[in-house]
Amino acid sequence: MEEPNFDLKKILVGVDNSDDAQKAFKYAIKLSKITGAKLFIVTVLEDHDMNVYEVLDDDFIHGKREDVEQHVQEYVKVAEDSGVQDVQGVIAEGNPGEVIVEDVIPKYHPDLLIIGSLDVKSPKKLFGSQAASMAKHSPISVLVIR
Repeated sequence: MEEPNFDLKKILVGVDNSDDAQKAFKYAIKLSKITGAKLFIVTVLEDHDMNVYEVLDDDFIHGKREDVEQHVQEYVKVAEDSGVQDVQGVIAEGNPGEVIVEDVIPKYHPDLLIIGSLDVKSPKKLFGSQAASMAKHSPISVLVIR
């Protein structure tokens, strides 16, 4: 039996505005500080949340992406202000569960993914409904926070 890897060098945390994602973010900050691991903070811009007119409007998409970029930078600042030494924001586009597992993890090679168990209770939900799928399909260990 292979020994579990407790030598964390990179942690990936998925964020949205849900309470559980906020708990996951706080947990990731603490774990990053304890281990000295680099912290990647990812959020996903979901294009299926936009209607056909919004998808065709470059100004709308550009504005929405700028909002997401600003939001991620706020998370980065909170992590830095909390004492995380090495932190980077990541923005992906698509279905959160799929894009994190298929694109973000292979690109950044984290040792652990931390996500919230529940999603935002609105049309703008991001992660929670995806938690089981990410845990099942992720090539790395996943910590689901409640």
